[in-house]
Amino acid sequence: MNKSLRRIRFRIIAMLLAFVAVFVASLCRVRVLRAESAQSGTSADNNLISDYRHVEVASVSDAIEQLTGKRMYMSHRMHPLFTTKFAGFARTVLLKKDEGNRDPNALNGMLIAIDDGSADSVYVMEVEDGEDIAGMGGLMGTAMSARGYAGAIIDGGVRDVAYLRKIGFPVYATGIVPSTSVRHYRFAGSQIPIVCDGVPVNAGDIIAADSDGVVVVPRSEAQSVLALAQQMDFKEHSMYAVIEQTRSILEAVKKFGRL
Repeated sequence: MNKSLRRIRFRIIAMLLAFVAVFVASLCRVRVLRAESAQSGTSADNNLISDYRHVEVASVSDAIEQLTGKRMYMSHRMHPLFTTKFAGFARTVLLKKDEGNRDPNALNGMLIAIDDGSADSVYVMEVEDGEDIAGMGGLMGTAMSARGYAGAIIDGGVRDVAYLRKIGFPVYATGIVPSTSVRHYRFAGSQIPIVCDGVPVNAGDIIAADSDGVVVVPRSEAQSVLALAQQMDFKEHSMYAVIEQTRSILEAVKKFGRL
């Protein structure tokens, strides 16, 4: 009887061990699949941004307007510190006026938002009534550059311009001023919807910038906008040779349907 009980116990233990082994193997497989999925998502994001870096911002702007009926480009007020071209995912920050505040932590959230960013981020800041207030300068630009940010878009001023040009960190802003936001502003949120130079921006939207300006592509429209912008680029670049050969822009427009 004792031997029979021992055999039964051994069988039960063996079955439990086999079950545990299968469970652990399955769990490991799930983790591997999740990791692969996450990696493929990262690759897809990288490919998307790479493609946006190779299309003209003017074509992106036209594509958005054709597909959605919306104008998602920033105005002539938004100037680059130097000639540049980049694309990345919006990392949004909002500063609200708080004149005369003595809170040493009033802008800490802004710094944390920078440190939480990563490669291919574009720092997009709305500074409330900030035309003559520097929303960022050399220190913030150095941090963004070190973390691999693609660039920064400031609806407000920028300072330390000589240093930002020296390190080659691309910034668009509505003005150059020597002022500070310290004791004038308070951090009001990051990764939230903002309005930058009149254009709505959500965290994760595509920001594309070049010598023609800055355009915002809603993430949900990114693939369709890119495909149409690439078609527009191909047509326009093909038209140059035709115009030179025929000496007629009208003939080129008739042939390619692009202006």
